[in-house]
Amino acid sequence: MKFSDFVLFVMAVIAIFNSTLGFVALAQESGGGDQPVFIRDAEIENYLRELASPIYRAADIEPSSISINIVQSSIVNAFVAEGMNEFFYTGLLQLTDSPEQLAGVIAHETGHIAGGHLIRGKEEMKNASAEAILGMLLAVAAGVASRNGQAAAGAMSGSEQIAERSYLSFSRTIESSADAAGMSFLDKAQISVRGMLEFFQKLAGQELLPASAQDAYVQTHPLTHERIENVQEHLEHSPYKDAKLAPKFYSMHERMKAKLLGYLQPETALLRYTDSDVRLPARYARAIALYRDGQTDKALGLTDNLIHEEPKNPFFYELKGQIQFESGRVEQSIPNYKIANDLLTDSALLRAAYGHALLESKDQNNLDLSIQNLLEANRLEGHDPTIWHFLASAWGRKAEITKDSKYEGMATYALAEEAVAQGHDKAGAQLAERAMKGLPKGSVYWLRAQDIKLSVTAEEDKDQKKDKDREH
Repeated sequence: MKFSDFVLFVMAVIAIFNSTLGFVALAQESGGGDQPVFIRDAEIENYLRELASPIYRAADIEPSSISINIVQSSIVNAFVAEGMNEFFYTGLLQLTDSPEQLAGVIAHETGHIAGGHLIRGKEEMKNASAEAILGMLLAVAAGVASRNGQAAAGAMSGSEQIAERSYLSFSRTIESSADAAGMSFLDKAQISVRGMLEFFQKLAGQELLPASAQDAYVQTHPLTHERIENVQEHLEHSPYKDAKLAPKFYSMHERMKAKLLGYLQPETALLRYTDSDVRLPARYARAIALYRDGQTDKALGLTDNLIHEEPKNPFFYELKGQIQFESGRVEQSIPNYKIANDLLTDSALLRAAYGHALLESKDQNNLDLSIQNLLEANRLEGHDPTIWHFLASAWGRKAEITKDSKYEGMATYALAEEAVAQGHDKAGAQLAERAMKGLPKGSVYWLRAQDIKLSVTAEEDKDQKKDKDREH
């Protein structure tokens, strides 16, 4: 088997295996088939990071230590899981009317982290099914590690939803504690608590509804009149009650909502944002919705107008590159991805998109530049299986061109990293062992492959010891 065929074979096996797993289901719509999945978007993640960072610092938390995860679902929810991971559902992001409201949610969730509530919360789950809890934790952990919903161990339903609510729900005392901490963080960051109050008031009426009709946020964050009154009282005495965020945040928030609607509900976006609406967010949503609707040329025309209006906006160039790339105009997409990366140099997602476009180019001279950009994307964010996937393909192609066996080993090593990032540790260890045979002993990638093999072997030995202990 040619090495390029081997690379394609392994990629196919991983893809087939993933397709049998289903998406990670952190929650499900009642009576529906909406199974939330993680989504990645450079612009939205950049906005959330900018908005949240002052709050994290106010909580004495290094912003880079928090992993921000976006879950695609119409469910309204946000929660913290497994330490320093915050999850925001697109349903919640779209429900918020202002950056202050979103900042209120972020501050509350950060209050749970700062208060160590997750540790106590796990202790309170003893009455739930151990299997369901473990399955949920593994699903969340696997999804976070790979930033890929397909890494989950399966969708949760039925009794497992009960376990999820047990995991995500806290007592009213703990919720009030998170409120108090969140409000102190907002004050320290000089952000008005008014947004937190407004968001709670949005959901307050749901307390009277049957559980099946309530938003997940209300179910997992029990609201009371006392909690709302406490926020109201704090607001009245806060020196920052009428504080306003920098103007850019209102623009970023409006564009986030327009973008989400354009991507997730293009038909609705085209009805809501008509040709007569000349506001920039409206035109942005229309451009995205037209692209999602297959109206490529119209979408590109609108995107060009956006670029003309804001020539320093990296995300408009990213959108144009994406439209061109996905419509088969790969060569045309490359300059736009390059400009996007020149304007925003520290985005792993933009760097990976540029590297992928170069990889798919018909010009073999672009291969080294592709690898260079994919390695930089990997440096910025080392646990994304998609980047490892692209690197495996790039190094595999390099092996075919140069006939240098070390690139075969590097490609196999990348496949090992991809497998581990997706939660397939055993497959990753096997690929790592194969990679070591093709890599110069003691080289950087040989040592990394060895680390994967030893790490997985150590975990397997630990599991076997636990099994033997149980038998005795």
